[in-house]
Amino acid sequence: MVKSIVRDQFFLQQKSEPATEADRQVVEDLLDTLRANQDRCVGMAANMIGVKKRIIVVAMGPFIFPMINPVITKKSGEYQTEESCLSLDGVRPCTRYNEIEVDYLDQDFKPKHGKYSGFTAQIIQHEIDHFSGILI
Repeated sequence: MVKSIVRDQFFLQQKSEPATEADRQVVEDLLDTLRANQDRCVGMAANMIGVKKRIIVVAMGPFIFPMINPVITKKSGEYQTEESCLSLDGVRPCTRYNEIEVDYLDQDFKPKHGKYSGFTAQIIQHEIDHFSGILI
């Protein structure tokens, strides 16, 4: 189900809890909501739809995939950039890494490890920041 985008900064600054298999519907809602906003958004975290769980979805070209409880295990190639967020107004500066490795659970709650670079790595880092209440 497509959900409304949360813009309440107080809510967005709260920490997210680990997701469990009971959160499968949140994954589906997040995928649906990203698809509905894909013309202006390339990633989402669950708190953006009002759920404080460690779930993100990422659009990599035509492919959209969820990452449940993702943890960045390696990062390299620090750089400065500017980003925007569907939940916030304007563009803000931030530090990102060109290459990252991530441990996460897939949509079936199976453990995965991925290596990402460039814009996809940037999206993942932005969405994982949402778990800590970091607003760019």
